[in-house]
Amino acid sequence: MEGFFCILPYNMNEYKNLKIKDWAVEDRPREKLLSKGISSLSDAELVAILIGSGNNNESAVELAKKILKNAQNNLNELGKLSVSDLKKFRGIGEAKAINIIAALELGRRNRSNDVLSKTKIEKSNDIFNLFHPKISHIPHEEFWVIFLNRSNKIIDQVKISQGGISGTVTDVRIIMKLALEKLSTSIILIHNHPSGNVNPSKNDTEITEKFKEAGKTIDISVLDHVIITESSHYSFADEGLL
Repeated sequence: MEGFFCILPYNMNEYKNLKIKDWAVEDRPREKLLSKGISSLSDAELVAILIGSGNNNESAVELAKKILKNAQNNLNELGKLSVSDLKKFRGIGEAKAINIIAALELGRRNRSNDVLSKTKIEKSNDIFNLFHPKISHIPHEEFWVIFLNRSNKIIDQVKISQGGISGTVTDVRIIMKLALEKLSTSIILIHNHPSGNVNPSKNDTEITEKFKEAGKTIDISVLDHVIITESSHYSFADEGLL
């Protein structure tokens, strides 16, 4: 029939394989951010902005979705991936992998700094909020100490040691020496359990007792020892063990 025409159904696969610059303006992550605000972007779109481009078969957004799916669509899980893990995805080189890792680390530090800006420690949950972004996601144990003044305000926080999956080395003398140098009147001990088991080990209990006894001789109180996992924490003080 003369003048007759029809519109074929749109092929979404063709659209998927287009480069982002070829998408409709309102669908491009950067333009969407500018026109609708940062909150309008999905996690995949934010990651796509970080990596900038995809590969021959996937746009940056599709590649970002694949990466997030591999991380169970969980940003905490994504933050556990190393440069080598990320480079396994086609289209992700060292520079793009570093961009992702750096952005997630900035997010963790921002959350940590929000808590630190309050400076005063009043309960174990304050410690959890401060250190969860730092050590809950890492695959090895780290031992940290918070040094406080007489008002329970933070003087400093120091990573003392880093160990393996099941333990780390802690020297009571070194930590008490630091406490004296910083004119601290009390300290809080913190370490993580990568296994997810929040309960203290026999060694955790013994080391806590050693610090408590050492502190008595130099008038430095051990206010708490907090064990942190990805989902919870254990406080020796809350359990009446200090």
